[in-house]
Amino acid sequence: MADWRPLDGVDVRGKRVLVRADLNVPLRDGRITDLTRIERLSPTIVELAGKGAKVIVLSHFDRPKGKVVPDMSLRPVAAALGAVLRRPTAFAADCIGPEAEAAVAAMAEGDILVLENTRFHPGEESNDPALAKAIAANGDIFVNDAFSAAHRAHATTEGLAHLLPAYAGRLMQAELAALEAALSHPKRPVGAIVGGSKVSTKLDLLTNLITKVDLLVIGGAMANTFLAAQGAELGKSLQEPALHDTARAIVESAATHGCRILLPSDFVVSETFAPNPPTETVSANAVPANAMALDVGPATTETIIAAVKELKTLIWNGPLGAFETPPFDTSTMRLAIAVAEATAGGLISVAGGGDTVAALRLAGVTDRLTYVSSAGGAFLEWMEGKTLPGVAALAPR
Repeated sequence: MADWRPLDGVDVRGKRVLVRADLNVPLRDGRITDLTRIERLSPTIVELAGKGAKVIVLSHFDRPKGKVVPDMSLRPVAAALGAVLRRPTAFAADCIGPEAEAAVAAMAEGDILVLENTRFHPGEESNDPALAKAIAANGDIFVNDAFSAAHRAHATTEGLAHLLPAYAGRLMQAELAALEAALSHPKRPVGAIVGGSKVSTKLDLLTNLITKVDLLVIGGAMANTFLAAQGAELGKSLQEPALHDTARAIVESAATHGCRILLPSDFVVSETFAPNPPTETVSANAVPANAMALDVGPATTETIIAAVKELKTLIWNGPLGAFETPPFDTSTMRLAIAVAEATAGGLISVAGGGDTVAALRLAGVTDRLTYVSSAGGAFLEWMEGKTLPGVAALAPR
């Protein structure tokens, strides 16, 4: 993890502070359905405004591909931000040019302004120096509080940090501190739970983790590929035959690094993937030819929970089964509650990824883990051991 500078001791009074946020919130019929990202951003904005800064918020929204798309405007999101902050929040219909300049010029100390979707300009995603320079002209200090976009080298995530004094916002700081505690300098033994549908999407992740953790739990449909590679009968279960050799190589490499891999010993299977179909529990080596594995079974769940109780640090990315469809949420819900209970007993638990966050929310334990990252791609790339451009750019110079 790169060195980075927090906001501690930074004099922001009267300064124009450009805050890169992630306001890419879910919007349906013009209404925001989840305010989590806005709520997590608010401490940084409240702190800066309280210290007399002129807070100018930058963010992307959706994928307009460098064009102005009215349905992807940040205007309704700016209104929601103001409601969460309980403060007047202005909006400018562009992030550069006369409208942005006039809105910034009109600001007083403590004011908050949201600029329009940065991706309305093609230079955002191409990290165009000219766009970064134009945005930087309206600021004195840059604060990146969007860890969830830190894996992208865009004009407002990486480019700006080279043009202005750059710092990590409080949300970014919390994310980085949690991640460093979980994998860079963990209390051992440390374990990881990785789920998902395909090994192919998480090869880099698995390859990195087996060199870092003492225990690797593999769940979800990706476990099927590992079991099939060992000769298990998987019926109609999703798996990737082309990756059997890769799965065997990962298991062998894990052994040389002292990493124990825990695979399912039983499955809950069904002939149809639908809510509440007839199911049965079978050995992970003997799924009937007309059935598919849709959740790990009770014996596997108990084994995983027992293993978690022996850990000091846990990283979790991906559910154990098809948790969106009952009853295939059983193992993930039981594990989520067990991790929450272990956290109360001293376990350092860090989780992230869209499906993982959704599962934890469904289990009602989001606030009971040490840290739950709102980032998706950035969290995954960090777990893969990759350098995140938006974080590396915050290094002191």
